[in-house]
Amino acid sequence: MSHYTISRVDRLDEARLHGLVDVLIDCVACGASVSFMHPLSRAKATAFWSRVADDVESGARALLVAEDDGGVIGTVQLVLDQPENQPHRADLSKMLVHRRARRLGVGAALMRAAEDAARTAGKTLLVLDTASDDAERLYARAGWTLVGAIPDYALLPHGGLCATSVYYRKLA
Repeated sequence: MSHYTISRVDRLDEARLHGLVDVLIDCVACGASVSFMHPLSRAKATAFWSRVADDVESGARALLVAEDDGGVIGTVQLVLDQPENQPHRADLSKMLVHRRARRLGVGAALMRAAEDAARTAGKTLLVLDTASDDAERLYARAGWTLVGAIPDYALLPHGGLCATSVYYRKLA
């Protein structure tokens, strides 16, 4: 795999939008429980990313994108806009890595970039939930603390219920 970069994106151009759509569709096809059922249409994935783009442009959400010479290979979001009694925290959301870039450190690099972006935004606590065993290993290695698991939380993209695990990370 070639070299990749991670950047915080303040606006989605067409190329990145299409790349993010491809990554989301790929992850859902591979069984990632990320709010969508398989098969995920391009129209539905595009509508999702268009809503995310609106939040990114308003500053309510930070979007980090990993790219290599072939385009978008991964992404993660920070939901920065929280209730007024929780200005110190953000939710980490939609950690996605295309299957062609898995097990190459992209997920860990995205996590570090998200944590740096959270610190820059003045956040001291991050929270996430996940249904993926692979992702759970990544979060544990990155220093996140498991709170617990909620059984039968969501449907897997190809059917069947799955649990979700809730994690947090205090930032220094």
